[in-house]
Amino acid sequence: MTQMDPDQIRAVFFDVDFTLIYPGPTFQAEGYRRACAESGVEVDPARFDQATAASSFILDEVEEQIYNHDLFIHYTASIIERMGGRGPQVVDVARRIFEQWAVNHHFEMYDDAAPVLKGLQERGLKVGVISNSHRSLDAFREHFSLTGLIHVSVSSAEHGYMKPHRSIFDAALDRAGVTAAESLMVGDSLKHDVEGALKAGMRAVLLRRSGEVPPHLPANLPVIRSLFELPALL
Repeated sequence: MTQMDPDQIRAVFFDVDFTLIYPGPTFQAEGYRRACAESGVEVDPARFDQATAASSFILDEVEEQIYNHDLFIHYTASIIERMGGRGPQVVDVARRIFEQWAVNHHFEMYDDAAPVLKGLQERGLKVGVISNSHRSLDAFREHFSLTGLIHVSVSSAEHGYMKPHRSIFDAALDRAGVTAAESLMVGDSLKHDVEGALKAGMRAVLLRRSGEVPPHLPANLPVIRSLFELPALL
Protein backbone atom coordinates (compact mmCIF):
# COMPACT_ATOMS: atom_id res chain seq x y z
CA MET A 1 0.00 0.00 0.00
CA THR A 2 1.18 3.50 -0.83
CA GLN A 3 1.06 5.97 2.01
CA MET A 4 -0.33 9.41 1.25
CA ASP A 5 0.81 12.80 2.48
CA PRO A 6 -1.48 13.41 5.49
CA ASP A 7 -1.01 17.17 5.18
CA GLN A 8 -2.71 17.15 1.80
CA ILE A 9 -5.86 15.21 2.74
CA ARG A 10 -8.65 17.26 4.30
CA ALA A 11 -11.68 15.18 3.28
CA VAL A 12 -12.46 11.51 2.72
CA PHE A 13 -15.49 10.48 0.70
CA PHE A 14 -17.03 7.02 0.66
CA ASP A 15 -19.28 5.04 -1.62
CA VAL A 16 -22.25 3.62 0.31
CA ASP A 17 -23.46 0.25 -1.00
CA PHE A 18 -20.90 -2.55 -0.55
CA THR A 19 -18.51 -0.04 1.04
CA LEU A 20 -20.30 1.06 4.21
CA ILE A 21 -23.37 -1.19 4.08
CA TYR A 22 -24.36 -4.46 2.44
CA PRO A 23 -27.76 -5.87 1.35
CA GLY A 24 -29.58 -8.33 3.55
CA PRO A 25 -31.69 -11.38 2.60
CA THR A 26 -34.24 -9.33 0.60
CA PHE A 27 -31.63 -8.83 -2.12
CA GLN A 28 -30.10 -12.29 -2.05
CA ALA A 29 -31.13 -15.38 -4.01
CA GLU A 30 -33.97 -16.45 -1.71
CA GLY A 31 -35.29 -12.90 -1.49
CA TYR A 32 -35.52 -12.72 -5.27
CA ARG A 33 -37.25 -16.11 -5.35
CA ARG A 34 -39.88 -14.97 -2.84
CA ALA A 35 -40.50 -11.67 -4.61
CA CYS A 36 -40.92 -13.46 -7.92
CA ALA A 37 -43.17 -16.18 -6.44
CA GLU A 38 -45.57 -13.51 -5.16
CA SER A 39 -46.26 -12.60 -8.80
CA GLY A 40 -46.24 -16.14 -10.14
CA VAL A 41 -42.76 -15.90 -11.65
CA GLU A 42 -40.55 -18.97 -11.17
CA VAL A 43 -36.79 -18.57 -10.83
CA ASP A 44 -33.88 -20.76 -9.81
CA PRO A 45 -32.07 -19.29 -6.76
CA ALA A 46 -28.97 -21.32 -7.59
CA ARG A 47 -28.46 -19.12 -10.64
CA PHE A 48 -28.50 -15.84 -8.69
CA ASP A 49 -24.75 -15.20 -8.41
CA GLN A 50 -24.14 -15.98 -12.06
CA ALA A 51 -27.14 -13.87 -13.10
CA THR A 52 -25.92 -10.89 -11.06
CA ALA A 53 -22.43 -11.06 -12.53
CA ALA A 54 -23.76 -11.43 -16.08
CA SER A 55 -26.05 -8.40 -15.66
CA SER A 56 -23.40 -6.05 -14.28
CA PHE A 57 -22.56 -4.66 -17.72
CA ILE A 58 -25.91 -2.84 -17.69
CA LEU A 59 -24.66 -0.54 -14.92
CA ASP A 60 -21.02 -0.46 -15.99
CA GLU A 61 -21.47 0.49 -19.64
CA VAL A 62 -23.75 3.52 -19.29
CA GLU A 63 -22.37 6.19 -21.59
CA GLU A 64 -24.02 9.42 -20.42
CA GLN A 65 -24.20 8.55 -16.70
CA ILE A 66 -27.50 10.41 -16.35
CA TYR A 67 -29.48 9.03 -13.42
CA ASN A 68 -32.55 7.10 -14.54
CA HIS A 69 -34.34 4.68 -12.25
CA ASP A 70 -35.37 2.62 -15.32
CA LEU A 71 -31.71 1.63 -15.69
CA PHE A 72 -31.75 -0.09 -12.29
CA ILE A 73 -35.12 -1.71 -12.98
CA HIS A 74 -33.71 -3.05 -16.26
CA TYR A 75 -30.68 -4.39 -14.36
CA THR A 76 -32.90 -6.13 -11.79
CA ALA A 77 -35.16 -7.55 -14.52
CA SER A 78 -32.10 -8.93 -16.27
CA ILE A 79 -31.10 -10.78 -13.09
CA ILE A 80 -34.59 -12.26 -12.80
CA GLU A 81 -34.59 -13.36 -16.44
CA ARG A 82 -31.14 -14.92 -16.13
CA MET A 83 -32.50 -16.82 -13.12
CA GLY A 84 -35.15 -18.25 -15.44
CA GLY A 85 -37.98 -15.76 -14.86
CA ARG A 86 -40.32 -15.19 -17.78
CA GLY A 87 -43.51 -13.29 -18.48
CA PRO A 88 -44.94 -9.78 -18.30
CA GLN A 89 -44.71 -9.73 -14.50
CA VAL A 90 -40.90 -9.71 -14.52
CA VAL A 91 -40.64 -5.94 -14.88
CA ASP A 92 -43.21 -5.38 -12.12
CA VAL A 93 -41.23 -7.61 -9.76
CA ALA A 94 -38.02 -5.83 -10.72
CA ARG A 95 -39.62 -2.48 -9.96
CA ARG A 96 -40.73 -3.64 -6.50
CA ILE A 97 -37.26 -4.96 -5.69
CA PHE A 98 -35.71 -1.68 -6.89
CA GLU A 99 -38.07 0.33 -4.68
CA GLN A 100 -37.08 -1.76 -1.66
CA TRP A 101 -33.41 -0.89 -2.27
CA ALA A 102 -34.17 2.55 -0.78
CA VAL A 103 -35.36 1.04 2.52
CA ASN A 104 -32.52 1.09 5.04
CA HIS A 105 -33.70 -1.78 7.23
CA HIS A 106 -32.99 -4.17 4.35
CA PHE A 107 -29.27 -3.46 4.83
CA GLU A 108 -26.57 -4.06 7.43
CA MET A 109 -23.54 -1.91 8.18
CA TYR A 110 -20.06 -3.41 7.96
CA ASP A 111 -18.35 -3.68 11.34
CA ASP A 112 -15.46 -1.48 10.24
CA ALA A 113 -17.58 1.43 8.94
CA ALA A 114 -18.56 3.38 12.07
CA PRO A 115 -15.22 3.03 13.91
CA VAL A 116 -13.26 4.22 10.88
CA LEU A 117 -15.59 7.16 10.20
CA LYS A 118 -15.33 8.16 13.85
CA GLY A 119 -11.55 7.92 13.74
CA LEU A 120 -11.35 10.12 10.66
CA GLN A 121 -13.57 12.71 12.28
CA GLU A 122 -11.40 12.71 15.41
CA ARG A 123 -8.40 13.44 13.19
CA GLY A 124 -10.15 16.58 11.94
CA LEU A 125 -11.01 15.23 8.50
CA LYS A 126 -14.30 15.96 6.78
CA VAL A 127 -16.25 12.82 5.89
CA GLY A 128 -18.68 12.52 3.01
CA VAL A 129 -20.62 9.94 0.98
CA ILE A 130 -21.27 9.84 -2.76
CA SER A 131 -23.82 7.25 -3.87
CA ASN A 132 -25.40 6.07 -7.11
CA SER A 133 -28.57 5.25 -5.17
CA HIS A 134 -32.07 6.68 -4.97
CA ARG A 135 -31.94 6.10 -1.21
CA SER A 136 -32.32 9.18 1.00
CA LEU A 137 -28.85 9.74 2.41
CA ASP A 138 -30.29 11.73 5.30
CA ALA A 139 -32.39 8.69 6.22
CA PHE A 140 -29.34 6.48 5.74
CA ARG A 141 -27.29 8.52 8.19
CA GLU A 142 -30.09 8.56 10.75
CA HIS A 143 -30.90 4.85 10.48
CA PHE A 144 -27.28 3.77 10.96
CA SER A 145 -26.55 6.42 13.63
CA LEU A 146 -24.00 8.19 11.43
CA THR A 147 -25.53 11.66 11.56
CA GLY A 148 -22.65 13.13 13.52
CA LEU A 149 -19.97 11.33 11.50
CA ILE A 150 -20.96 12.19 7.92
CA HIS A 151 -20.82 15.87 7.05
CA VAL A 152 -21.54 15.85 3.30
CA SER A 153 -23.67 13.60 1.09
CA VAL A 154 -24.59 13.54 -2.60
CA SER A 155 -26.79 10.93 -4.29
CA SER A 156 -27.12 10.47 -8.03
CA ALA A 157 -30.92 10.56 -7.80
CA GLU A 158 -30.71 14.01 -6.22
CA HIS A 159 -27.81 15.30 -8.33
CA GLY A 160 -28.93 13.97 -11.71
CA TYR A 161 -25.69 12.30 -12.75
CA MET A 162 -24.14 9.04 -11.58
CA LYS A 163 -20.56 8.16 -10.77
CA PRO A 164 -18.19 8.17 -12.62
CA HIS A 165 -19.51 11.47 -14.05
CA ARG A 166 -17.21 14.22 -12.85
CA SER A 167 -20.01 16.58 -11.81
CA ILE A 168 -21.17 14.42 -8.89
CA PHE A 169 -17.65 14.45 -7.44
CA ASP A 170 -17.39 18.20 -8.02
CA ALA A 171 -20.70 18.70 -6.18
CA ALA A 172 -19.42 16.77 -3.17
CA LEU A 173 -16.17 18.74 -3.13
CA ASP A 174 -18.07 22.01 -3.30
CA ARG A 175 -20.33 21.03 -0.39
CA ALA A 176 -17.32 20.01 1.69
CA GLY A 177 -15.43 23.19 0.83
CA VAL A 178 -12.29 21.35 -0.27
CA THR A 179 -10.34 20.97 -3.49
CA ALA A 180 -9.96 17.72 -5.40
CA ALA A 181 -6.25 17.58 -4.52
CA GLU A 182 -7.17 17.66 -0.83
CA SER A 183 -9.65 14.79 -1.10
CA LEU A 184 -9.76 11.02 -1.18
CA MET A 185 -12.48 8.71 -2.51
CA VAL A 186 -12.94 5.18 -1.13
CA GLY A 187 -15.17 2.64 -2.85
CA ASP A 188 -15.57 -0.90 -4.14
CA SER A 189 -16.06 -0.06 -7.83
CA LEU A 190 -12.97 0.52 -9.95
CA LYS A 191 -14.93 2.29 -12.68
CA HIS A 192 -17.52 4.24 -10.68
CA ASP A 193 -15.57 5.16 -7.56
CA VAL A 194 -11.88 5.02 -8.37
CA GLU A 195 -11.67 6.03 -12.03
CA GLY A 196 -14.35 8.67 -11.56
CA ALA A 197 -12.53 10.22 -8.62
CA LEU A 198 -9.15 10.16 -10.36
CA LYS A 199 -10.57 11.91 -13.41
CA ALA A 200 -11.97 14.57 -11.08
CA GLY A 201 -8.46 15.15 -9.71
CA MET A 202 -9.02 13.35 -6.40
CA ARG A 203 -7.01 10.55 -4.89
CA ALA A 204 -8.63 7.15 -4.54
CA VAL A 205 -8.50 3.86 -2.67
CA LEU A 206 -10.10 0.67 -3.97
CA LEU A 207 -11.86 -1.46 -1.36
CA ARG A 208 -12.04 -5.14 -2.25
CA ARG A 209 -13.40 -7.05 0.73
CA SER A 210 -13.27 -10.33 -1.20
CA GLY A 211 -9.57 -9.91 -1.87
CA GLU A 212 -10.14 -10.24 -5.62
CA VAL A 213 -8.29 -7.44 -7.41
CA PRO A 214 -8.87 -6.44 -11.07
CA PRO A 215 -5.88 -7.24 -13.33
CA HIS A 216 -5.35 -3.71 -14.64
CA LEU A 217 -5.20 -0.96 -12.04
CA PRO A 218 -4.13 2.69 -12.17
CA ALA A 219 -0.52 3.16 -11.16
CA ASN A 220 0.13 3.35 -7.40
CA LEU A 221 -3.54 2.75 -6.56
CA PRO A 222 -3.86 1.51 -2.96
CA VAL A 223 -6.10 -1.55 -2.57
CA ILE A 224 -7.47 -2.53 0.84
CA ARG A 225 -9.60 -5.45 2.06
CA SER A 226 -11.05 -3.65 5.08
CA LEU A 227 -11.71 -0.05 6.04
CA PHE A 228 -9.55 -0.71 9.09
CA GLU A 229 -6.59 -0.55 6.68
CA LEU A 230 -7.49 2.97 5.54
CA PRO A 231 -6.15 5.13 8.43
CA ALA A 232 -2.63 3.76 7.92
CA LEU A 233 -2.64 5.21 4.39
CA LEU A 234 -3.37 8.73 5.55
